[in-house]
Amino acid sequence: MSGPSTSPLDDMPSSYPSDADGDALRNVAESGADMSRPMVIDFSVEVPDECTARRVAEVVAAHGFDPSISEDDDSGSWSVSCSKSMLATYEGVVAVRVELNELLSSHGGTCDGWGTFGNSQP
Repeated sequence: MSGPSTSPLDDMPSSYPSDADGDALRNVAESGADMSRPMVIDFSVEVPDECTARRVAEVVAAHGFDPSISEDDDSGSWSVSCSKSMLATYEGVVAVRVELNELLSSHGGTCDGWGTFGNSQP
């Protein structure tokens, strides 16, 4: 028999919404990450070409993200990973996705997801 929850964060995984972001956060929590501590989250932004990728990287860097540009060798598509250290909360992740889409829509960029390696120690 388990005792009472010691922190409101203990019940977090079961309280995430049933959507892609909620499912991803549940997976992060279940993988052993400490959801009460910041972790680096990489937000993926799809762009049409290298020139746009470079411009998007400049824009997001000016807004506190650590960008890295990549090209998919097979498809030739371009993306910018926009990394940020933050608490992995549902509201936080959704807010950053909205922020990126608002910042980048005029540049042809779209935030299409995110990922993290969490913050658990090996």
